[in-house]
Amino acid sequence: MSKRNWALLAATLVSIIYGVTFTIAKDVMPKYIEPFGFILMRVGGSMLLFWLITPFFSTEKIEKQDFPRIIAAAFFGVALNMLTFFKGLSYTSPIMGAVLMVTTPMIVLVLSAILMKERMQNRKIYGLILGLIGTVFLILYGKSVINASNATLGNILVFINAVSYGFYLIIVKKLMDKYNAFTFVKWIYTFGFLMVLPFGWSEFQAVDFTNIPMDIFWKIGFVVVFSTFLTYLLNLVSMRELKPTTVAVFIYLQPLFATIFAVSLGKDDVTWVKIISAVLIFNGVYLVTQKKSSQ
Repeated sequence: MSKRNWALLAATLVSIIYGVTFTIAKDVMPKYIEPFGFILMRVGGSMLLFWLITPFFSTEKIEKQDFPRIIAAAFFGVALNMLTFFKGLSYTSPIMGAVLMVTTPMIVLVLSAILMKERMQNRKIYGLILGLIGTVFLILYGKSVINASNATLGNILVFINAVSYGFYLIIVKKLMDKYNAFTFVKWIYTFGFLMVLPFGWSEFQAVDFTNIPMDIFWKIGFVVVFSTFLTYLLNLVSMRELKPTTVAVFIYLQPLFATIFAVSLGKDDVTWVKIISAVLIFNGVYLVTQKKSSQ
């Protein structure tokens, strides 16, 4: 199999893992572990794994002037990103959480235009408006009666998570151009761990590990090892061979996998509001990501 095919397979696996994670994480929290306590375990576990594996791939040193950017990346890419996502997911349903996440590429486009002065085409502006209508529609009216205690608040928090991740992608770009990814990702997770510690410590201490079933331990391990650590490594494989725009397209598979997995287990339902919202969002995303045809 060619390197490109391996990269495509890696990107597909990332989408499957993320899609499945929406439902698996819901089984763990808030019944056994509160969201912020779960994040502390996820970030702490991944941080240890990155520090253990990095010496085998990179011995570079970070220049002092780059640490403020790393700290900003930790805030937007780990702390705010995960805190709002997990708290939001504890209130909303797996399908709505997954569909809202696909607004990230559109948010990146807006932030790039504002922060990096990139020119926006009319087609992309139309796509952004269409996607935004779908997102607002989902937040206001996509209230699921299954597995969602406060869908509106949950959807807003997941949307904040998508904006935060958009900032992270722009901030981390210069680091990726300068260093081996392993060089800085261990530091991003280290600072991220320190940031989530005050939020997650009390919830982590409250966990009664003696009453957690073995299958829940496996699910916690899945989120730490597969949903965080392994997905980052697979993204490295895909980004070596594929353009960033190609890799970004795979995020749109996540709602598909999340929906199939959640509905098959009876964890979520499909409503017309979700279908219409998804169609609006996907059409907006399509317009945003389409390249201008060459003359």
